[in-house]
Amino acid sequence: MKISPSILPCDFGRLADEIKAVEAGGADWIHIDVMDGHFVPNITIGPVITEGARNAAEVPLDVHLMIEAPERYLEVFAKAGADILTVHQEACKNLAPTIARIRELGVLAGVAVNPDTPLEDVQHVLKDVDLLLVMSVHPGFGGQAYIPSSTSKVRRARQMLDGLGSDAELEVDGGIDEGNAAEVAGAGATVLVAGSAIYGHPQGPVDGVRAIRRAVGAEVA
Repeated sequence: MKISPSILPCDFGRLADEIKAVEAGGADWIHIDVMDGHFVPNITIGPVITEGARNAAEVPLDVHLMIEAPERYLEVFAKAGADILTVHQEACKNLAPTIARIRELGVLAGVAVNPDTPLEDVQHVLKDVDLLLVMSVHPGFGGQAYIPSSTSKVRRARQMLDGLGSDAELEVDGGIDEGNAAEVAGAGATVLVAGSAIYGHPQGPVDGVRAIRRAVGAEVA
């Protein structure tokens, strides 16, 4: 099980320290939520902050492009240091060529689906992706509650990937905390994204990461 803390709720004035804190807690990846104010009603992180995160982080950068026409920005985020680039089915008119282009850039390729998007809409690219991201909230803002029906969708996604013999990661993003992490992991997720539960943890982000790892029964160093 991998844990990918979202830096969306962190203190950007202390970005390097905030990243080092979750790494100290055992974070496997750093999740970068890129929002453009068009595909989602919020504006967040761009390539400059991504590059800053790359300079601070020792673990891979998991860059989630919640933007319209993401194919226009693949190269700039790859150059900024993304190790994984995930695009949304709903925002990408030509999904298969976009996935292929990400891989050409030497970056792992992911595809994301919103809560209301059927998994069947991305079935045609599942054999070509390194990661399938199931959104368990409607994208745009952090701190939302997990949508309970997401668990059955994660279970179905697990079945689809296994049916293809795919070793792609199955990531879940939205409302993940120590109270539901075991349920989501049990449904077949291999990567959990958490922001508020980690950076808002009463004992701080180091313990926030460790709490989620304990919840899924993974060893905490």
